[in-house]
Amino acid sequence: MSNKKLQRRKFIQAGALGMAAFTIVPRHVIGRGHVAPSDKLRIAGIGAGGKGESDIAEFFKSPNVEIVALCDVDDRSAAKTRKLHPKANYYKDFRVMLDKEKDIIDACSISTPDHTHAVATLAAMQLGKHVYTQKPLTHDIHEARVLTEAAKKYKVVTQMGNQGGSGNGVRRTQELIAAGLIGEVTHVQCWTNRPVWPQGIPTPTGNFEIPKELDWDLWLGTAKKIDYNPAYLPFNWRGWWAYGTGSLGDMACHIMDPVFRCLPILYPSSVECSVASIWKGMWDDTVNTDACPPSTIIHLSYPKTNGKPGEIKVSWYDGGLLPQRPDELLPEEEFGNWDGGVLFVGTKGKLLADCYGANPRLLPTKLMKETKLPAETIKRVPEGHYLQWVNACIAGYGKGETSSPFEFAGPFTESILIGNLAIRSWMMKNPNLKGWNDKYLGRKKLLWDSKNLRITNFEPANQYVKREYRDGWKLEL
Repeated sequence: MSNKKLQRRKFIQAGALGMAAFTIVPRHVIGRGHVAPSDKLRIAGIGAGGKGESDIAEFFKSPNVEIVALCDVDDRSAAKTRKLHPKANYYKDFRVMLDKEKDIIDACSISTPDHTHAVATLAAMQLGKHVYTQKPLTHDIHEARVLTEAAKKYKVVTQMGNQGGSGNGVRRTQELIAAGLIGEVTHVQCWTNRPVWPQGIPTPTGNFEIPKELDWDLWLGTAKKIDYNPAYLPFNWRGWWAYGTGSLGDMACHIMDPVFRCLPILYPSSVECSVASIWKGMWDDTVNTDACPPSTIIHLSYPKTNGKPGEIKVSWYDGGLLPQRPDELLPEEEFGNWDGGVLFVGTKGKLLADCYGANPRLLPTKLMKETKLPAETIKRVPEGHYLQWVNACIAGYGKGETSSPFEFAGPFTESILIGNLAIRSWMMKNPNLKGWNDKYLGRKKLLWDSKNLRITNFEPANQYVKREYRDGWKLEL
């Protein structure tokens, strides 16, 4: 790191702590509500359109932020953000941006398709840049373990983009469960309305000309080379295993967040699932193993991390499937909200929350008025998830706080993606068998060895722990 860069970083950290007032331009000189340019956190956006567009807009709400560089493989997607930040240098390849701007950038926001999260995030961390990476943190389990280790090694401020992790609902859920109001949690049920994009469909075909604004090879990134098809862009890549992580990857980091914050769990010991598919006829299935399925049910078993005996069961439903409504919920009362929900089942009662852990309530809901509820004991995040990260970056590593640092987000993401490993194993076909009942190999409970990142009772499933990158791409600490 250059001496100039090091001096500036120390200046930003000191300014955030109020320890270098003599070096900051007085407010009456630069105007009320403004911050001197030298005191700003300089952020680069890797992914400037779609979710990247809204992420960058959230960071820019802070007067302490300057957007200095933007990167997107598609000029069409980046157009609005570029217009809003005309002074930001623009690139299509994040590797080129990081190389040329490494002495200017303080932090990076990564809002690309899932299959590029890990390589872009690690590249920024290795240059000492703070990182905010959209959920899911990574595309596969191995990548999540790598970023967890990277957070320990490179000591930068990290945050995964599951905004509900900073919400009041998650914290209130923690307080209600910690107070023992529903006893010991034995089972949790989670669900979402996703997908809201095509899944379980045939692989796109046809010959199409690559738009001049798009660098298709860079968009593919770590994935294997295929011909361009507009069916994948700008959003429907989520339904394809090569680029996205399906309904689970999209929403579990939001919906299951309170589960991992409230309960003594870390990695599952086993996983099983069932998968919906599209059938042309009784003996002729059309399951496409390139595509995420239209709906799934996943059951995970977690050993308790508090030393107590027994396991906690966590179930996931998507694609319109739901767990049974609890008897304590009145017929007209909502079971979660439109995006999904989470139901904690304890030895003494039940607790229901909406997506993002919002609106937690004891069941039956009349208990919220009849029960003496615990006081608020967990610190809230009034500034929100985005600005919490900004403030932590300005304070400096180890001095600020984030709700979803990679030390939390990495293992959390690993645990979620084990569900996708189970789904893909369930869909795995045996080409040597023709009988309908024998065509699928992975319809079984899979046993997980978290230390070694391996399924111990079905070797074919381990191909889904770590992807093979295309030549020219790597992920190395």
